[in-house]
Amino acid sequence: MTALLALVQWLSPAFPTGAFAYSHGLERVIAAGDVTDAASFEEWLRNILHHGAGRQDAILLTHALAPDADHAALDALARALAPSAERLQEGAEQGAAFARMASALTKRALTPRMLPIAVGEAAAPLALPPGQVAQLYLQNFAGNLCTIATRHVPLGQTGGQAVLSRLLPEIELLGTWAATAFLDDLGSFALAADLAAFQHETQDVRIFRT
Repeated sequence: MTALLALVQWLSPAFPTGAFAYSHGLERVIAAGDVTDAASFEEWLRNILHHGAGRQDAILLTHALAPDADHAALDALARALAPSAERLQEGAEQGAAFARMASALTKRALTPRMLPIAVGEAAAPLALPPGQVAQLYLQNFAGNLCTIATRHVPLGQTGGQAVLSRLLPEIELLGTWAATAFLDDLGSFALAADLAAFQHETQDVRIFRT
């Protein structure tokens, strides 16, 4: 239970990775009028989880948890898979912040890496089931985006939390699947979200870094 509680702490919104500053392109699609209510936000977030960074990060994370994981090679792969400069920035900066704080707490010299690799490397000694680690990671990822949608669509607290609650069964299944996935299963097809990340870079008014 102590190991699980440690992971929950690391993946909580209070853990200082700066996740609140990154919208994963959500700011752009809200400004463009593509996400305007709970239904359109839920569809957008579901696609990200199943076909975009959610699926991709979950696979990379579970491989980073393996005892014989080559974290440097996985980090290089994660960087190569980033579809845009802002996505690379998002993963690298949050991963560096995560590694820095996890190093301070565990007294291990953790190397700054892309976020899913940094989490996997730090969490490997906890010896938790990989599927469970992936589920909590995905819940944290989705929860951060729900918080952004709550304030900026705006959905309101009930609407934002309702979206996350409806997606929990899918997050559970996706995390379980990722634990048995191969690196050959990597791939994404969330083109609208990727284009939003490109467009956000030149957006006139920006609250979020990505």
